[in-house]
Amino acid sequence: MTARLRLIRKELGYTQEMLARTLGIGKSALSMIETGKTALSERNKNILVQEFNINPDWLDSGVGEMFNDSRPDCQSFALRTDNTLPRQSVPLYNIEGTAGLVPLFVDKVGQKPVDYITIPNLPKCDGAIYIVGDSMYPLLKSGDIVLYKQLHDLNDIFWGDMYLLSIDIDGEEYITVKYIQKSEREGYVKLVSQNPHHADKEVELSKIRAIAFVKASIRMNSMK
Repeated sequence: MTARLRLIRKELGYTQEMLARTLGIGKSALSMIETGKTALSERNKNILVQEFNINPDWLDSGVGEMFNDSRPDCQSFALRTDNTLPRQSVPLYNIEGTAGLVPLFVDKVGQKPVDYITIPNLPKCDGAIYIVGDSMYPLLKSGDIVLYKQLHDLNDIFWGDMYLLSIDIDGEEYITVKYIQKSEREGYVKLVSQNPHHADKEVELSKIRAIAFVKASIRMNSMK
């Protein structure tokens, strides 16, 4: 079972710290489970089954599939001041079809969604798009869906939170998801990645053409 726990963590794209936090244990305790020095408790088994839809038979014996079925993992990034909605239908857009974030944000009515996503108990979201790139891996990976809430004033940025951004680089639109932190340079902000292989980058506030809070992310895990 210890090897299977490591397989689950790798499949989810979680670090030991992230999975340990979900299970309510310390990183050292998780490491001991993964190396076979201690057993996985029934409580932790139940969390894996309920939170990630892990097949309990596979967890116990290795027989069958890891997941019970194809399912999305949804992670919320709500602010403390957010009010959640019991149910909402969020439009999913093809960012290539909308020619970027700026036209999407300016003319939401004129943009046709490719689909709608219905998820209960999330903060109000304006829309959703697929992301590309690995700068926020393992929290987000290419192909994940992010649900966003448009920010209309750069003065309303919450430092340290995650944002979807459109940045003007030499006349070209660069779309990315990053943490935003304060910069020591006047008129600049610091964009920080989750992936340690991506260096922090400072950009001028005037180069940010569109910005939105990232409210949630969805990752699809399909049976093979």
